[in-house]
Amino acid sequence: MQASKKLDYVKDVLENMPTDWLSLTTHRLDIYDEKLAKSQFTEQFEKLFNDNNFQSSALNELPTAYDYIRLGHPLSCVLEWLIAGLNDLKPENVISFSSKTIPILAVLRKNLLDNKKTQIVYSDDLPDFFDAEALRNVYGYKFELKKVEKAAAISEFDGSTIFVSHQDEMNSLELTPAIDFYVGFHSHLGSILLVNGEQNESYVSEIQHVRRRETIAMTPANSLDALKLLINKSSVHTIKSDVKGNKISVLDSIKTITGSNTKPLEASSGLSMQYAIMMGLIDHAQENHQGKAIKFVVPPNCYGGTNDQARRVAACLDNVEVMDLPVDGDHDMVQSVDLVLDQIAKQDAIPYIIAEIPTNPRVEVPDLIKLKEALSVERKTATGETAIDPVFILDQTFCPNVHFLGEGEILSTVRTISYVSGSKFPSGGKCTAGYCVGNTKTEALMEKIEKHLILCDNQARNLQMEILAKQLPSMNQRIEDAYKNTRDFVNFINETLPTAKINFVSEELAEQGFTPSVFSLDLPTKGNTDEEREAYKRDLNHKLINLMITKIPNESKYCVSYGQLKGCYWTIPATSTQGTTKEGDKDYIARVAISPNLDLELHKKVFTDFVASI
Repeated sequence: MQASKKLDYVKDVLENMPTDWLSLTTHRLDIYDEKLAKSQFTEQFEKLFNDNNFQSSALNELPTAYDYIRLGHPLSCVLEWLIAGLNDLKPENVISFSSKTIPILAVLRKNLLDNKKTQIVYSDDLPDFFDAEALRNVYGYKFELKKVEKAAAISEFDGSTIFVSHQDEMNSLELTPAIDFYVGFHSHLGSILLVNGEQNESYVSEIQHVRRRETIAMTPANSLDALKLLINKSSVHTIKSDVKGNKISVLDSIKTITGSNTKPLEASSGLSMQYAIMMGLIDHAQENHQGKAIKFVVPPNCYGGTNDQARRVAACLDNVEVMDLPVDGDHDMVQSVDLVLDQIAKQDAIPYIIAEIPTNPRVEVPDLIKLKEALSVERKTATGETAIDPVFILDQTFCPNVHFLGEGEILSTVRTISYVSGSKFPSGGKCTAGYCVGNTKTEALMEKIEKHLILCDNQARNLQMEILAKQLPSMNQRIEDAYKNTRDFVNFINETLPTAKINFVSEELAEQGFTPSVFSLDLPTKGNTDEEREAYKRDLNHKLINLMITKIPNESKYCVSYGQLKGCYWTIPATSTQGTTKEGDKDYIARVAISPNLDLELHKKVFTDFVASI
């Protein structure tokens, strides 16, 4: 009876859901409480269910679910809530994935760190891309594989049992006590992981964190299809897109945009792409430099997802370590690269450098000629042998239009891989799919990266590719238009509040092609002590953002994104994108992202009112 009621309720919800549930890729910080993010949406949705309230206005007021669409979003949360209700589980014990591999890897990761055995049991064949040898040798995971006729045949095991099944309909599953984790492969939509038994509930947050950092939740469109499948038991709606044509269009656009002729790769998100890059490079190192230590060099204040993922990979492998690379503010990226590469060379280790250009959130660009020289120096080990040359992994999400890798470009002679988060300029905020390209010196590396992108089932989905095919051709024009608005606004702020410190590219850098539409704003402060001055500035940040989003609610958003098609986005990196960064490396400044389409004069007027109020 209760199951039927929930199915009917969700059917009504889907008919009345806000359009943002299907189209928004970034969370709104004005209705987002990070400490409660994993529970708040579901708890309030449950209250609406109890009241049988499925009005659009009520659904629209629900707090932001989780984090972007990687960790979860309204439709994935509703899907998990419904499957939990149909199988007598807690909603948090049901976790959806776009990938069919990563839910298994999430359990393997925790058991590796806990030194606990795992058996993977399956009745149907495992997917072709499930590479057990690579998971053992490259990722360091330990597990046994066992095929059975049906779930009831699973025997007790001293450790965790993951049961894998090709299961489109998940209305009522046979969760026997012998199954700790049930992974249902959901046709072309992704997968659902069910955590079975109180003894396994400590895995939930770890599994969610893997989803946040190494992949994404089931996409909104696919979650909607999965819900319709549960409600109607009808065949899943297949997105009618020109898969082959979209692929060709996207690859051609990426080659044109980047100036690189090597084969691009597309992933379900920027972090999915980065994870494939990291694991592909580790695979290549193991094959070509067996036994040598691997050093991932990462700016300590860079985007929290990058920083956190690198440390998570290192935690699983004894020969992998993360080293800091101070890159902006009082630190010069070139000097830092030079210093750290000298250190790694002396240790005869393998250097992989991950850095953003321009940097985030200070929007700084290093001297590229000197950077190339620092990366190109032939260094010696402590014993006088030639050290392994570095691979430079460039996150150019802020300026994806700059040519770094093509023939004759600044980084064409250094092993360089460039990647971009797709939820920004590539899609205009319509999807999360990202991409990467390499120069001609990285072709062997790119093959390994593609292998791990496929192994993790983290490739871009069909609808994501359709969106990129539509959006990429206009990207460079949108970047140019957004930069013009940003430069105009930056110049206005300089005139209106000259005591503020603005981090933005110079006119000279813009002429070289660095035309970001993001700047950071260090507001003037006052007080008798450092503590008073810092507290005053932080309060002022919030005052400015609150004024903007209340006075211009249709355009100004308290949100972490940029590269969107319209509007203006405000955030404080220390409390959003740098969430997992060490406290001392966080930036308590305002970061502003301008689009090609907004009412700039109204934003100037509200900023003038803000200045008058202080």
